[in-house]
Amino acid sequence: MNKYFELIMDFLKILVRSRVSMAGAVVSGLIFPVLVVLLFIDMQGIVQNPYFGFLIYMVMGPLFVIGLLTVLVGQFLFRDREEIGLFTLEYIREQFNMPGRFIRVRKLIYISSTLGFFTLIVIVVVSYTGFRYTETIGFCGQFCHDVMEPQYISHQNSPHSRIACVKCHISGSSDLVTRSKVSGVTMIFSTVLGRYERPIKNPVHSLRPDREVCEQCHRPEVFHGDKLYIKDYFLADEQNTRVQTVLLMRIGSSGYRDRLAQGIHWHVSPDHKTYYRSARDDQDRITEVKLVDHDGSVFIFKNKEEPLDRELGEEDYRLMDCMDCHNRPTHVFLPASEAVDRKIAMGAIARTLPFIKKVALEVILQKYDSKAQARRRIAEGIEGWYAENRPDVPVERKTELDQAVNVIYQAWAENVFPEMGIGWETYRNNLAHESGNGCFRCHSDSYQTTEGRGIPNNCDLCHYILAEKQPSPDIMRILHGEKI
Repeated sequence: MNKYFELIMDFLKILVRSRVSMAGAVVSGLIFPVLVVLLFIDMQGIVQNPYFGFLIYMVMGPLFVIGLLTVLVGQFLFRDREEIGLFTLEYIREQFNMPGRFIRVRKLIYISSTLGFFTLIVIVVVSYTGFRYTETIGFCGQFCHDVMEPQYISHQNSPHSRIACVKCHISGSSDLVTRSKVSGVTMIFSTVLGRYERPIKNPVHSLRPDREVCEQCHRPEVFHGDKLYIKDYFLADEQNTRVQTVLLMRIGSSGYRDRLAQGIHWHVSPDHKTYYRSARDDQDRITEVKLVDHDGSVFIFKNKEEPLDRELGEEDYRLMDCMDCHNRPTHVFLPASEAVDRKIAMGAIARTLPFIKKVALEVILQKYDSKAQARRRIAEGIEGWYAENRPDVPVERKTELDQAVNVIYQAWAENVFPEMGIGWETYRNNLAHESGNGCFRCHSDSYQTTEGRGIPNNCDLCHYILAEKQPSPDIMRILHGEKI
């Protein structure tokens, strides 16, 4: 035991001969046990907080490594006047040749190797888990809270909420991993300094994900046939009358096992590639469409109403893929009316509350400077309207009204973010054409070839309208087995 104690004392004497090394040893020695305990806690999933992971992997881990590096730098570059012979070749050679000294040196080597081994394990674990931490939804969406809150909330409410951000935004590309980590450093400084766009603009010229990412799960080439699509709306009248639109969507196929490409997925068929060029900062402003047909024929459709804002080359053409229609597959921001309709359809807002759709739209379409202000004024607006126009409702149906107030605020808070400059119409969805141009960005009479050929724009290309905003449409009664 005394021999080991002497070895430890010798090791400490080596450290104290350099003030820089001693400082590094103190930092690493204090952090090491705490870091091990926190790593264990994080691996067990006891603490669910993105800042907890940041503390471990972005603060304590690097500090521990810096402390170790400081020890080495101090020994070789900042030694005090007394020579530290242990780290010189002559001293080591002398220790091995002196009778009886080899055993002591060997024990010192064992201690150093053991400490080095466990240190290496900690560094590897911290590095690996730290890298994995930077790819979690919590880090991407919650760490930079104000900046990424809109994207995080919309992701949580989307069909892809169980898919990590990096699965789409980075995928498995090593090039994108490297670029994302480098650009992430600049984003951290931009966030700290408050130098970021409000709202964050869509990456028009570097859209992600691409087909390789989407088609890990989805296969547009397979024949999907026609799909029945039913959408509920509620009118802003006293009964909040439900009306329904019923469409038969012609999903079709992009071509699979000798089937010809048809329907909506015709656009991504390899047999006839569709390219387009858009305005510099607005992908909705299509200036030109190029179709390369199955036989190699090329057709150029130019927009008569949208002149070019710059000289364009072949590199400005974008091959149409999933993202050109499904531009918001995850981060979906709804129009105000649809946001309220969905809450009513879910039963979260009692449809039997008179004029609730009308009142909800009136309050959520107003401009608010913060969430706190919105919560207060939405409640005041709804309760005030009913107190003035239907005083029986707050008395007889207070519970339902209180729930409606909370849910209507929730509908606003899921789609509007004043701190980031995001309103009801900031982000448009190109799927369909209710809240924007959507399909009509290209399917319009404005596009023609030099020979006068245009792009078809009849509705039946994509869907058959079986009912459009009708109360109790006949097709729904037939589907439910009723006799007409």
